[in-house]
Amino acid sequence: MSESPFESVEAFLQRVPYARFLGVRVELAGDEMTAVLPFSQHLIGNPMLPAIHGGVIGAFLELTALSQMALAQPGRRIPKTIDITIEYLRSAGPRDTYARAILRKVGRRVANVQVEAWQDSRSKPVAGMTGHFLLRNEV
Repeated sequence: MSESPFESVEAFLQRVPYARFLGVRVELAGDEMTAVLPFSQHLIGNPMLPAIHGGVIGAFLELTALSQMALAQPGRRIPKTIDITIEYLRSAGPRDTYARAILRKVGRRVANVQVEAWQDSRSKPVAGMTGHFLLRNEV
């Protein structure tokens, strides 16, 4: 029996130790996937603000892109990151963070993905990412 797309993404997240450490999970509504980074005190990078560490936000964006690709192409090996560019737009406060990825172009060897993360309102993103990923053959 084959895995459902949701089970495929969940299995991917369970194989990545840092995703487990962060507590990243995904929610599916129809064909839209939203990644969720639940707030936890150990994610704070600047206790004076307080704000979630930029590295945590960057990793969350990359995991969102990889999760979206796992959802779109179940059964494929995890793509390798070629490069990513992250735009930090505002401080991410001590609350849950959400992200959605758009697969701009998925070719035979390379995928171009854009991700946007927000907290209170999707119209006020905290960060964005553009990434290129090397697609690999079936498992």
